[in-house]
Amino acid sequence: MRDATGADTDSADLRYDGGTPQPGGPARQQPAGPPRRRLLHTGAALAAGAAGGALLSACSPSAARSVGADGRIIVEMWHGQADTGRKAIQALVDDFNRRQSRIRVDAGGGGVVADAMLQKVTAALAAGSYPDIAYIFGADLARVARSPRVVDLTGSLRGTAHWPHFWGSVRDAVELNGQVRAAPAVLDSLCYVYNRKLFRQAGVPYPKAGWTWDDFVRTARLLTDPRRGTFGTSWPGTGDEDTVWRLWPLVWDLGGEVIAPDGHSIGFKDVGERALDTLARLAADKSVYVDPKPGAEQMHQVFIGGRMAMMATGPWELPDIVDGEVDYDVVPLPTYSGRPCTIAGPDTWTVFDNGPERSRAAVEFLRWLGDPAQDVRWALGGGSLPLSRATAARPEWRRHSARTTGLPVFTAALNTARVRPVHPAYPQISQAVGEAVVAVLLGRSSPAEALRSCAEKADAALLIPR
Repeated sequence: MRDATGADTDSADLRYDGGTPQPGGPARQQPAGPPRRRLLHTGAALAAGAAGGALLSACSPSAARSVGADGRIIVEMWHGQADTGRKAIQALVDDFNRRQSRIRVDAGGGGVVADAMLQKVTAALAAGSYPDIAYIFGADLARVARSPRVVDLTGSLRGTAHWPHFWGSVRDAVELNGQVRAAPAVLDSLCYVYNRKLFRQAGVPYPKAGWTWDDFVRTARLLTDPRRGTFGTSWPGTGDEDTVWRLWPLVWDLGGEVIAPDGHSIGFKDVGERALDTLARLAADKSVYVDPKPGAEQMHQVFIGGRMAMMATGPWELPDIVDGEVDYDVVPLPTYSGRPCTIAGPDTWTVFDNGPERSRAAVEFLRWLGDPAQDVRWALGGGSLPLSRATAARPEWRRHSARTTGLPVFTAALNTARVRPVHPAYPQISQAVGEAVVAVLLGRSSPAEALRSCAEKADAALLIPR
């Protein structure tokens, strides 16, 4: 690949996993990626609900300057990235600024990390002084898009050459009511990472694509050993979105939806009990480590410490797993139907109206950033997956993927990945589902009881006019 200066750096952003050769090939390498991504915090989204009036009240463009001293149109970008992600986006911004003389993107970052961006943007909209571009979690987009300051990008992005090549999950994550309300920013997918050493010690065959959820429950039971303090698998037990988003692939695989087609009720009343029953079986077997702390930090440490056999996670976790010298591999999620299904958590670049000049300049930059030639640099440097099939086909990504154990599985999973609905009631639905999942995992409710309680709360949220 090439770095931001164009120099050849095939291994510049890679580090070895201890130099141990893997069967069938040379020593594998792994990107020095950013800290683990947090996809959507329900608490943050609900907090935005209390500020819904503020989102709608901003009615005048920001008073910030539109043209700098050098005569360029200024585009202010709040990216919320830290560490390697910040360096990667800054390198791309610097490249864009060098390539032309009309626009200057100021990637100051916004002074907060992505987890706090929703509150920051909400306050900025209320004050009437907001950026041109901000990094918004995909599941928060529906709330933010209620503001009249959010620019409709339908005409600007759907006509680009690379729009048809974006994964379906990427396009779905930025569309609301038939309009494109943001540009794609970051992408991931959910698969199972497993500890090969624990499988060998237990004499259990490695999991393979096409395995079933029954296979998964049985395997987790066989790999649980109280004497050694090892668990078959794990699940976050805080009830936040990290708890919830892992359940949606089970619901979709069974033919359910998050929201019913009529929009007035949840779409998983018929299948939710079976999905929750899978968790109840894990809990009954005592084969699931229920992480009581936000961020799932403890379960990640248990896995990296060699005391957990299987963990559902995304590609952001691979650098820590490699650092921990875990003998690992990756397999797609199990299935009920035999049809592969997973979830992706795309995030967005949302554009805010500071006047037509700045809006057009912001869109021009984002169109450039989404082109595969730039997207591959962002994926490699920022530690995410390619936004499009065209990016995944580029030689830089193919070389990188071939050197990274399990990364091709995460990328291939994008072919069947779905996303959470872009809907303003989603945070309330998530909260109800999170309570149900935790109740089942801790044995406080049966799957049927938990689902009934969840349906009452979620359906009530969907009936509130928005």
